[in-house]
Amino acid sequence: MPTLICRHFLTHYRVYLAIIATLLLVLVPRISWTPPGEHLKQIIAKDFITVHTRNAPTTYYEGRQGPTGFEYELMQRFADHLGVSLNLNASHHPESVLPTVREQGDLGAAMLPLLPDSPGIHYTRPIIQMQPLVVYRRGLNGIREPKDLVGLELGTLSGAGTSEALRALQHDYPRLSWKESQELEVAELLARVEDGTLDAAIIFDHQFRLNRLFFPSVERGFLLGDPLSLVWAVPSGRGLGLLEAANQFLLELQENGSLERLVNRYFGHDDYLEYVGTRTFLAHLDERLPAFTELFQQAASKTGFDWKLLAAVGYQESHWDPHAVSPTGVRGLMMLTHPTASEMGIADRTDPAQSIDGGARYLRSLKDRLPDTITGDDRLYLAMAAYNVGLGHLYDARRITESRGGDPNSWQDVRAALPLLQQREWHSQTRHGYARGGEPVIYVRNIRRYYEMLEYVERSRLQFFQLEQTPVNDDPLLLFELVPPLN
Repeated sequence: MPTLICRHFLTHYRVYLAIIATLLLVLVPRISWTPPGEHLKQIIAKDFITVHTRNAPTTYYEGRQGPTGFEYELMQRFADHLGVSLNLNASHHPESVLPTVREQGDLGAAMLPLLPDSPGIHYTRPIIQMQPLVVYRRGLNGIREPKDLVGLELGTLSGAGTSEALRALQHDYPRLSWKESQELEVAELLARVEDGTLDAAIIFDHQFRLNRLFFPSVERGFLLGDPLSLVWAVPSGRGLGLLEAANQFLLELQENGSLERLVNRYFGHDDYLEYVGTRTFLAHLDERLPAFTELFQQAASKTGFDWKLLAAVGYQESHWDPHAVSPTGVRGLMMLTHPTASEMGIADRTDPAQSIDGGARYLRSLKDRLPDTITGDDRLYLAMAAYNVGLGHLYDARRITESRGGDPNSWQDVRAALPLLQQREWHSQTRHGYARGGEPVIYVRNIRRYYEMLEYVERSRLQFFQLEQTPVNDDPLLLFELVPPLN
């Protein structure tokens, strides 16, 4: 009897479970389960990842040597990390990226701010912090705090995160009003401040650093609100594999310093403008360098250096003045001594072509003569130091470095030892004696900064070229929508 009762109970229990399962399927048809790595597996299987982005200087654009841009480099590295090709859809404006990712895309990377209430979207870990900044037209006085924005012709980009900062500010200043556009880019917004169409604009601080060279009438104002996080977006509901892979990739870049180097390369050198003297450097860049650019490029093709590095050496030596003369009789654009000029077969040190060619070959010879144990950037920096102080004094500094427990193959360690050549305690023990060892330290530092400034200017001009190719609308405010005051 007990056996029959158990069988009866189990039969009915199975029936009940079947009925419940059927009801769940009918009443809740949308309930489904996606394997955690399903989306990522699909990307690996098709062998490419589709990224929805936008054509903008801070994101992705076509440079002289192909696609480039801060986020483009990150996207390409992530695709390489996954072992797949990168497929870009760059036809978006900021507000169209998330809907497309939600419906059909693999990844969104378009200077996206981390904003709450984004249904159907998962965000990655923060990549960089983006600080909203007020910029205004030179001549407008008293733009120092949020209340000063009330009554101004104020503009920003919609969907970029800066408009959210203004909406938060509007709660404290209900009379605040502004115009926003989803059709423009940052450079175009700054152009409207420059020409007087707008009094001020809200952009991100790193965007201003990237564009400030080309808008001398636009002033930095004050920081507005809290920083926002730049993130990537992936669709939710398709598993977490891609999100986890992206987070791991970004974490590794942060931990090994690659992300910081990339940020510095694109956004981090605004202080160099102040360091070299903005007006002097830019004036020489426009007035002097064009006459010698081709000569630097020719010398670079012969010696394997970047032409901008050779130009940076020339600027440090003479400020691109072919007739420069030092108190000790060193002459020319690359400031060659008599012995060096003779060694390089240079007859006229004041001839720019000969000076640049001789200086480039001399720097190459110094680099080639260094021990094979010195590699990478250390080899270049030590060669530049030898260009200034001489190879013999450099070797003395390497020996001092080694005697102090440092690495003679490391520029960082040798740099610390070079100034000791000025102290009798140390130079009395060396083969070549006294040298003004502090000078090559400053020399190499300056060249590195001038070189990075030249890279910065060239990159910025390539990006700015896109703005110059954009058709100008007859009505400069036509592309804006007004956000009215609250009262």
